[in-house]
Amino acid sequence: MTAACADAISRRVLVIGFGNPDRGDDGVGVLVAQNLQGRLLTGVTILSRTGDPLSLIDDWTDFDALVCIDAAAPMGTPGRIHRIDLASRDLPRDLTLTSSHAFGLAEVIALARALERAPRNIIVYAIEGHCFDNSAVLTPAVAVAAAETAERIIAEVGALRERSWATGEIAVEIKSQ
Repeated sequence: MTAACADAISRRVLVIGFGNPDRGDDGVGVLVAQNLQGRLLTGVTILSRTGDPLSLIDDWTDFDALVCIDAAAPMGTPGRIHRIDLASRDLPRDLTLTSSHAFGLAEVIALARALERAPRNIIVYAIEGHCFDNSAVLTPAVAVAAAETAERIIAEVGALRERSWATGEIAVEIKSQ
């Protein structure tokens, strides 16, 4: 095994699906995380979180890269997938990630960065939802987007593990819808 391969294997990547499956499309992040179980490279950790977003900071301690999946408020196209690389930009203000808590994913990431407890590389996949009512089921367009997002994340994780940490460049560019 070459030193570059050993370095790529040692990079710790965390994938977190966030949301509340009892609130319709809000559960899409958890669904994607479940879909990824057993499909990612050895050494990649997958978590589903439905509770307080502040606990995410403890989840990602000691990871080099983070991929988060969450629902976004409707902006006109339910099921539209947004990929945001936080190395090159902040979460857009017009992309409202859903949360029933005082702190949402965007606020937790900002706090973790301020506390210097955020992974170096953070990618957020936000899927536009349609219905966030209690006891609602996932809307069909969001369910289709969940499957597509899982496929994209498989490629994303491979790229993150091969990222050149010296230059900060990704070996494979992932296109968004």
